[in-house]
Amino acid sequence: MLSEFVQKYNVPGPRYTSYPTVPYWDSATFSLEKWKASLQKSFSESNAKEGISLYIHLPFCESLCTFCGCNKRITKQHNVESPYITAVLKEWQLYLELFDEKPVIKELHLGGGTPTFFSPEHLTLLINGLLKYAVRAKNYEFSFEGHPNNTTKAHLQALYDVGFRRVSYGVQDYNETVQKAIHRIQPFENVKQATEMARKIGYTSVGHDIIFGLPFQSLEHVQETILKTKELLPDRLAFYSYAHVPWVKGNGQRGFKDSDLPSAALKRKQYELGKQLLAEVGYEEIGMDHFALKTDALYKSMISGDLHRNFMGYTASKTQAMIGLGVSSISDSWYGFSQNVKAIEDYYKLLEADTIPVYRGHILNEEDLTVRKHILNLMCRFETSWTTDTLYFKELPDVLVKLEEMEKDGLLIRTKNSVEVTEKGKPYVRNICMAFDVLLQRKQPQTQLFSMTI
Repeated sequence: MLSEFVQKYNVPGPRYTSYPTVPYWDSATFSLEKWKASLQKSFSESNAKEGISLYIHLPFCESLCTFCGCNKRITKQHNVESPYITAVLKEWQLYLELFDEKPVIKELHLGGGTPTFFSPEHLTLLINGLLKYAVRAKNYEFSFEGHPNNTTKAHLQALYDVGFRRVSYGVQDYNETVQKAIHRIQPFENVKQATEMARKIGYTSVGHDIIFGLPFQSLEHVQETILKTKELLPDRLAFYSYAHVPWVKGNGQRGFKDSDLPSAALKRKQYELGKQLLAEVGYEEIGMDHFALKTDALYKSMISGDLHRNFMGYTASKTQAMIGLGVSSISDSWYGFSQNVKAIEDYYKLLEADTIPVYRGHILNEEDLTVRKHILNLMCRFETSWTTDTLYFKELPDVLVKLEEMEKDGLLIRTKNSVEVTEKGKPYVRNICMAFDVLLQRKQPQTQLFSMTI
């Protein structure tokens, strides 16, 4: 029965870090000038009230992990660090010219690639350069993604000294066979050392990223990884399904065959087992695929209703404007999205011409904004409603019809003015959001654009 149920709902679907999703952006009518105007509008409305978020993409890695879908440049030459930081700071200056007051930085996140590819000195230079012309919000949160193998005490101390209090480490799986398949060899001892170093220095939130559905990964492997994770008790966890999209991400995800991957039914068992083991030691489920201890800010934000989701994933607070700096970074003004060019050479060339290096984007219309609110409600609170005209859109009756089958299967509860996801339905929240995705419903893709939902 489980196998048939999983098979029924295991379809390609977005992870909804945005709406509209990137394949449905209307880049034909988008322009850099429209993007600037949308950001200026958002900044004037929200900077003084809630501040803005910054995401900085640091793309360099010394080796290729074959599970990774990020935009990266593989190199062992560290002379690339200084020119890249100079370029990011130049991009920041171009954005600062759009504003009539200093930005208030509420959130700042370093992603990659491998942020700790950069030296502590260069990371300090980057952060100080960004903050030189900005103000820190009262309750700011600075975080970074660390590789357990190369995050040193010097990295942790340098970033702590400029305001970082949260770090997340990519663990994936502790089994050696799985690690070899994904080209990510890191013993438990390395993760333990990196976790304990961060806590000793004073980091208040240490997170681990764990993936199920990896090549050669068994139920026992997931159990082993979760049991070892419980020894270290990270403050929060991302426990998510491997997204196998080799047609999008290139050769990096072709280091193993499709037949080496667990079946959808096995993936669901892996998730349920992990969820059970995590609950036993006090982890609470946060949105989709995330867990946190009750002492962590992510759990507290869920309880208070402040949980938010954007291209950085789940965040403990919302800012209307998020600016992405660096190659391939995506920005969100709430009224529009933009994405930077993906090649470092193109990025440098545009900045040399004093041009913000955006190459595509989308300006949201009224329908987009309404649907976006519903999808955010479902992803962050597992419910949404439309008791006012502002949250009603003309295709809502069609959406409710599409949800009938899911209601029969016990995934949700419908009323005249609301939808609530049940406990049984939480693992299928992406499927539920797809019913609200009017752009996806109007134009079903002819080729596979998204990873499988299970």
